[in-house]
Amino acid sequence: MSKSAVVTGAGGFIGGHLVTYLRRLGYHVRGVDLKCPDFGPSDADEFMLADLRSFEDCREAVKGVDEVYNLAADMGGIGYISGAHASITFNNTMISAQMLKAAFDAKVERFLFSSSACVYPQHLQDVPSVIPLKEEDAFPAAPEEGYGLEKLYTEKLCQYFTEDYGFPTRSVRFHNVYGPYGTYDGGKEKAPAALCRKVARTPDGGTIDIWGDGQQTRSFMYVDDCVEGIYRIMQSNYSGPLNLGTDELVNISGLVDLVAEAAGKTIHKSFDLSKPQGVRGRNSDNTLLRETLGWEPGIHLREGLKPTYAWIAAQIQEAQHEAQREADAAPRQAAE
Repeated sequence: MSKSAVVTGAGGFIGGHLVTYLRRLGYHVRGVDLKCPDFGPSDADEFMLADLRSFEDCREAVKGVDEVYNLAADMGGIGYISGAHASITFNNTMISAQMLKAAFDAKVERFLFSSSACVYPQHLQDVPSVIPLKEEDAFPAAPEEGYGLEKLYTEKLCQYFTEDYGFPTRSVRFHNVYGPYGTYDGGKEKAPAALCRKVARTPDGGTIDIWGDGQQTRSFMYVDDCVEGIYRIMQSNYSGPLNLGTDELVNISGLVDLVAEAAGKTIHKSFDLSKPQGVRGRNSDNTLLRETLGWEPGIHLREGLKPTYAWIAAQIQEAQHEAQREADAAPRQAAE
């Protein structure tokens, strides 16, 4: 008999890809989200619209499944998470704590919590040439305000449920995930998607705006590596938090160059120092991940940006064509 799983946040970027991955492994998958996927139907066997800030909805979500992958969260890029501390912290606290309790009450076999590299202390990330962050570096704590603080708190809550009740939990600290079928505009997009959008909308030889001075550094993980890592961590016997990211460090200016390369364009840069840019540097130390799984993400940034850019560029081109069709139809409708 096949395993069953619920993926919360299944209407979103990583959750949608995880649903597809689990289905390919033979799982019966229930997707749960506040909204349907933005870019096509879900691959889930069943899709449940629910508000996981409600405990009753959490109970319904986990009924009759073996594994819970809790990816649901109120989140976005640095512009969003730095400007909505109260709502993000409240919403995510309600979702995370109640999903954990509902899964425990339902006696599911395993529960996975999607955490974030935002749990790491800000003072360890104040130079671009940052030392890769190890899991143990999260304490003494000084996480990203709001979003990171809730993630760190829920990691500890998962730990306590494992220690006190013997409930198998997993916590995954994501480091900047990118790929096709993710948000690329509207304010909640991450840096790779935002830059792909800007480059796609800019002619060859044009200029794009970059938040900050371009010297801030990050590592970026392609979504295919991400969902494989999530599954491997869930099936492992390790209950502590684990980094899930690459250690391929790049500055944002260099990321623009890689996107421009994928686009086949020459792109000039204008730096806007008034915009939020997050920490100066962040990179993943994958030592514990390699020791635990005998595996780590292997898709290089240059390789992963090619399909990411192609998909975002196609979305933008289709939106432009649709706008033109509507504009062409307007005079005819007025004449009628």
